[in-house]
Amino acid sequence: MEQQILEFELTKEFRDRIQLALEEHDDPFIRKALDGVKAEDITALLYEFLPIDSKYIIDLHAIDMQAEIIRGLDPDIRKQYLKLYQPKELAVFLNQLLSDDTADILHELSVKEREEVIAFLDPELRMQVTDLLRYEENVAGGLMAKELIRAYVNWTVVQCVEEIRKQAENVSRFYAVYVVDDHEKLLGKVALQDLIISDARKLVADIYEEDIISVETYMEDWEVAGIMKKYDLESVPVVNVQGHLVGRITIDDVVDVITEQAEEERQIMSGISENVEEDDSIWRNTRARLPWLLIGIFGGLMNAKFMGLFEAELSRITAIAFFTPLIQATGGNVGIQSSSLIVQSLANPDFVDEGLWTRLIKMFFVALLNGLVLALLVLGANILLFGEYRLSTVVSIALFSVVLFASFIGTITPLILNRFGFNPALAAGPFITTTNDLLGLTVYFFTVHLML
Repeated sequence: MEQQILEFELTKEFRDRIQLALEEHDDPFIRKALDGVKAEDITALLYEFLPIDSKYIIDLHAIDMQAEIIRGLDPDIRKQYLKLYQPKELAVFLNQLLSDDTADILHELSVKEREEVIAFLDPELRMQVTDLLRYEENVAGGLMAKELIRAYVNWTVVQCVEEIRKQAENVSRFYAVYVVDDHEKLLGKVALQDLIISDARKLVADIYEEDIISVETYMEDWEVAGIMKKYDLESVPVVNVQGHLVGRITIDDVVDVITEQAEEERQIMSGISENVEEDDSIWRNTRARLPWLLIGIFGGLMNAKFMGLFEAELSRITAIAFFTPLIQATGGNVGIQSSSLIVQSLANPDFVDEGLWTRLIKMFFVALLNGLVLALLVLGANILLFGEYRLSTVVSIALFSVVLFASFIGTITPLILNRFGFNPALAAGPFITTTNDLLGLTVYFFTVHLML
């Protein structure tokens, strides 16, 4: 009989009805309304209520479901929920989770609270988590789970299959058995398919693959994500500096890393200096956005001051002021395009740097072609609209020059930032826009000054 999956849609009416049930302590309704709903959907629902009310909903579920709901919460919000539980209560549902998830949650507690919870964990999980907590969260050792299936090289296929049966309840989504020697040093892996089709009396030594990709415990999380993405791996074994097998990282952990990286890059490129979300406090959101806005204001004031230096030209030919938005917008767009492509290439682990001059030459020809096309279009449009041949020519020459300079700045800035250890994504947002605004005005007014 097929299990029916309940489709869940969070609506305002449903949320309000649950809120009423909470106020009336209508447990039967809450249980019935959420019966068959996945833990992920319940987690999304809890964001609509206060933590104390959410805990009331969580407590109405089975322990394993409680564990999954808590595991799925956003880490920043989960900290508020963890304060509502006593150490022994936390340990009850942490005992339902894998070691890596348990370690992640324990990292969110104070040292004192962490030690109190660890004391109530099951002995095996306690040992695993204690080992994981030694590592920082952003390295392979902090990402890995201790649960895996290993086989010794001198085992038979029958012994290996028996080990799988013993460990299957504790290990989720395993695709291979890792092979180690008597000293726990990783030698290779055996695919499940090979175990199934091999003779039961065969030794693991005769069927395992030696060519295996592994990562070290100290490797940065973004490096691990790059390796798994490059080689299309569902999981990857983790070894210590001696080459001993100590854990494994699965694709779901890497997806979280990739998502966090993408969010960080997007916020940096948008001029947000901290990792914030829309529902964070007003002060935190303001603090994250204000620095680059202040830089933008400073750039705008510099623009105004610079335009004042050419007051004589502006009073003599007022029409030149009409084209400053065009020059600034084009320069900003060209700069962002150039820097975004460079940032994208620098973020690619397979990227081979061909050298600065090769990049600049390629940039020059791309900018040359774009500049010519844009300049000719603006020249034709201005002649048709205004009939000022000389002014139209000056604007087009200035625009062509701005495209070249903006492309150069957009290309060189992220390379320089990357060279000195800064995040090159800083060059793909307000920094480039502000810089190219000033650059565009400089080129434009000097062109006007020389030619008119």
